[in-house]
Amino acid sequence: MEIGELDIVLRLMLAAILGGLIGLERESLERPAGLRTHILVCVGSCLIMLVSMFAFNTGFDGPKDPGRIAAQVISGIGFLGAGTIIREGVNVRGLTTAASLWVVAGIGLAVGGGMFFAAALTTAIVFLALVFFGYLERHYLINKNTQRFKMCIADKPGTMGQIASFFGERGISIRNITMHQGSKSNKIDVEFVLKLTNALDATGVIQLLDEVPEVYSIEQIN
Repeated sequence: MEIGELDIVLRLMLAAILGGLIGLERESLERPAGLRTHILVCVGSCLIMLVSMFAFNTGFDGPKDPGRIAAQVISGIGFLGAGTIIREGVNVRGLTTAASLWVVAGIGLAVGGGMFFAAALTTAIVFLALVFFGYLERHYLINKNTQRFKMCIADKPGTMGQIASFFGERGISIRNITMHQGSKSNKIDVEFVLKLTNALDATGVIQLLDEVPEVYSIEQIN
């Protein structure tokens, strides 16, 4: 059995689209593996499946096992997924992205094997889980007093200590901190996960921090 060039194009392009849909959601949340990574994983898996199924049909007299090469994708993708998992203190981030990479590899294999309906349905289910259930987690399942804030602060000694003291004086607990170099060398982008008190809501925190000279901007992340 052989496969035509048009069919190859169709399968690879469909894999890119389905993988890209999931990667786009990860990209919108600034996760370690985003749009390009998911597209590459899905297209690569599709190509490997095509090779497994059709590359040895002509000119090869040995045993043919279409699942032998493709099976290595599932085990091999674990290394890439592990690279997206980050430990920050007692918290672990990136598990959802690692899982999305794993399932995207499966989608690519399904497209490569010609199981278009299964691949499309899986993509829809995964996209629903990431978007809809992610919304439920952020707005209903997580403690309502836990809020996320993104700040741009001055990159100089003592700034983080001053902000931490600000939170401590008001009984606000810092649950997680993520820092990135800002657009300018004298600025740092910081993402805080805070547990607020009943007496101070997110709007109050923003208003108070606006008065701190070392804080250039602050916004709440939904």
